[in-house]
Amino acid sequence: MLRLLNIEFQKLRYNKSAKVLTITYFVLILLISLIASYEFSFGGVNFRLADQGIFNFPYIWHVNSWIAAWLKLFLAIVIVSMMANEYSNRTLKQNLIDGLSKKEFIASKFLTVVVFSLVSTIFLFLVSLILGLIFSDYNEISIILSDLEFILAYFVKLVGFFSFCMFLGILIKRSAFALGFLIFWQLIEGAFRLFSGLIKWKFDSDIIDKIIPFLPLDSMANLINEPITRLNVIQSAANQLGENFQRDYAVHWYEILIVLVWTAIFVRLSYYLLKKRDL
Repeated sequence: MLRLLNIEFQKLRYNKSAKVLTITYFVLILLISLIASYEFSFGGVNFRLADQGIFNFPYIWHVNSWIAAWLKLFLAIVIVSMMANEYSNRTLKQNLIDGLSKKEFIASKFLTVVVFSLVSTIFLFLVSLILGLIFSDYNEISIILSDLEFILAYFVKLVGFFSFCMFLGILIKRSAFALGFLIFWQLIEGAFRLFSGLIKWKFDSDIIDKIIPFLPLDSMANLINEPITRLNVIQSAANQLGENFQRDYAVHWYEILIVLVWTAIFVRLSYYLLKKRDL
């Protein structure tokens, strides 16, 4: 396993764009946290997001994992480029000539995906923990350790998404086209939701609604629901207006299972393509 990881990181070591994108990803997570803790002044009124409870335990695990998940595209570009470069630089063929099996090649890529996801998750955990210890109104151990399933969901979400990107990189071979297809697939799933609304309106049926959560990108999105309406200040404002936000914010085991199944499918399809393709 270490040998396979060493091969991959030797390739990434000399990839300047991968370094820039990876560093940008981690810096953006820090910047978002710093902006939220910065005190703004509007017309003599001081305002800071951190004072609105955004960094309170256990809410911080939810909001930070949701925000960081939006930035995953930076690492997705790295994953897709990593696969495309194997074809353009002919390193894939050279690795196979040097004795690396196709199964080991896919394993090395998937291990890289897992390491990227794990490092990102640990970084998010540490940043959130530090911000929470500084700004949270609640510092009891039992409260700090609550809702940590959002960190697990973040890790699973990244592994699933990057496995999809790995598959697209092998399928299409060109990073720009692979990323384009990723966007196109997002539009397809969006069209499913639109079609579901039409079916519900025309035939009073929610059959499509029951299928949508099993689609790859939608299943990943369902792991971490938006946390904004969970804020006390939003809930209070809604109650004053006679509204009541009733949402299920929890991370469910079956949602994690769906993403893990898609992950296994993408890895298997990647190996199948590589096995059948004439290199």
